[in-house]
Amino acid sequence: MSNLEADKIPHRCGYVAIIGRPNVGKSTLLNHILGVKLSITSRKPQTTRHQILGIKSDKHVQTVYVDTPGLHQRRGSAINKYMNRAASSVMSDVDVLLFVIQAMSWTEEDEAVLQRLETMVAPVILVVNKIDQVTNKEDLLPFISDISAKYKFHDVIPAAAVKGVSIDQVEMAVAALLPENEAFYPEDQLTNRSMRFLAAEIIREKLVRELGQELPYTSTVGIDKYEDGTELIRIHATIYVESKGQKAIIIGRKGEQLKSIGTQARKDIEAMAGGTKVYLNLWVKVREGWSNDEQALRGLGYGDE
Repeated sequence: MSNLEADKIPHRCGYVAIIGRPNVGKSTLLNHILGVKLSITSRKPQTTRHQILGIKSDKHVQTVYVDTPGLHQRRGSAINKYMNRAASSVMSDVDVLLFVIQAMSWTEEDEAVLQRLETMVAPVILVVNKIDQVTNKEDLLPFISDISAKYKFHDVIPAAAVKGVSIDQVEMAVAALLPENEAFYPEDQLTNRSMRFLAAEIIREKLVRELGQELPYTSTVGIDKYEDGTELIRIHATIYVESKGQKAIIIGRKGEQLKSIGTQARKDIEAMAGGTKVYLNLWVKVREGWSNDEQALRGLGYGDE
């Protein structure tokens, strides 16, 4: 293709929501597309609690991906209601929907997401993720055929996000559906989130990965102070839990557990900050009932998105 022909290619730009039930690999998919770890991940369901924009810019396409909390049927607590609102609110305001499911697994929560799609106007691409975990590959085609019959998907793509399988195909399918637009963001911008927010998320990821069985939904992280320097970033953060017993678990014997969480988080924050050294000071405080208190949630950064 000549330079003149290339210049005539229209620029496309639009928003793409990554939706699905918890723990199907939505954040892993986004991270692989971006080539950088933006959304935190773990094997624990509902690790993602906020909408996070991930911006992928190429010469002729800028795709603004919206990673969302997993849509789920757990009800009752304010934090669960918040996560469902955060996921649902974006679905009607995007140009493309990526519906991610897990290969060989179709649940009531997947069915509930599908029902929400019935009222959507945007085209839906079904991403059948984690095909690398399927032992008998002959079972995969009938499964995909059964799910494809449930809805008029624009495209159906088997993938393995953790290994990068078919991710290019996902990106091409999305790009073809985006409207002709100028770029919404500078080409070097990766996200709409601040380093302050990302630091809190990284700390929470280490917390979930180390102690997810003990503290699945009863801990969160607040940044008390974030001082950005050219040679050193100083961060003071508080981990909030709902009981003294949970606090003791996080601190660990002689503070070793908290030290381990802090060390792992500091390394990832330094990588996110381009190698700038980070001083990270962590505290643990009890705030009873925070996950079921709307006012407390807003104070901890869980505002409507």
